[in-house]
Amino acid sequence: MPVFPPAATEAEFGALTRQGLLPAVRVLCAEIGFGGLAVTAFTDGSLPVYALGDKLVLKLYPPVYREEITTESSVLRAVHGRLPIPTPAVDQTGEFDGWGYIVMERLPGETLKEVWPRLSTEDKQRLAPQLGAALAALHRVEDPAVDGLGPGDWAEFVETQRAKAVARQRALHLDESWLAQLPAFLDGVDFGTPPLVLLHTEFGREHLMMTQDADGWHVSGLFDFEPSIRGAADYEFVGTGMFVSGGDADFLRRLLLGYGYLPEQLDETLSRRFLAYAFLHRYSDFPWYLKVLPAPPAPTLESLATTWWGTDPGGR
Repeated sequence: MPVFPPAATEAEFGALTRQGLLPAVRVLCAEIGFGGLAVTAFTDGSLPVYALGDKLVLKLYPPVYREEITTESSVLRAVHGRLPIPTPAVDQTGEFDGWGYIVMERLPGETLKEVWPRLSTEDKQRLAPQLGAALAALHRVEDPAVDGLGPGDWAEFVETQRAKAVARQRALHLDESWLAQLPAFLDGVDFGTPPLVLLHTEFGREHLMMTQDADGWHVSGLFDFEPSIRGAADYEFVGTGMFVSGGDADFLRRLLLGYGYLPEQLDETLSRRFLAYAFLHRYSDFPWYLKVLPAPPAPTLESLATTWWGTDPGGR
């Protein structure tokens, strides 16, 4: 008799709870050699994740998301030891009752999301270029696993996402005043033919770990590589601009300079391209973004671009 529920559809998986899965998780842990460790469910994340004692983490992939284990495990192995900030080492991967799993190293500290309200201006000024340098190192990683990541044709992906951008945001109930501006705005952005690199795609505060010592706060890790893809580097700064800097122009400027952008490149053309990629992002949800991010001074997409991705602290 199966230990884990089939969860063959997103709705079936969505109805499950982390606590409800604990009995099955304990059976799995005993099966793979971790039966003596305390199992604690984490509350965040789109997939079920559990602490195994103090040193390990178990991440589960139900059948409906089974292919994501291949992406995450291969990318974790490709990037481990190659970034200036730690990433989890993979202990083992496997399948049990049709569910995939990865046991990986647990990163120390608290998430940047938890720590952010406690950071001083000086802390943020030190942190921003470190994050930029980490992203630059991530984008330099070359590995056969990276070559195998989708989408298969970046230009086709961009064009497909562009063609359905208005319909997608309308389905999410974005106000028509924004939708009316979108076709002309996207037509005015040159996406070019950039080199394709490894992208995390959800480089946000909730996926970065921080620790504090006598010298201040330090980045202690980056995790959650399941949504990684291969694409244009600028696509990475959708999540970074919205969910790390969050409209803080000075922070974003320091991060982008730490990444390797030149000062003269930090202009409205770049901000507009970041916003355009935000509409093209696989998980784009502008009604939600407008609720949680700073409001632009004018109801235009140009104003929105400089509010969320502007790099001139005195330009608002």
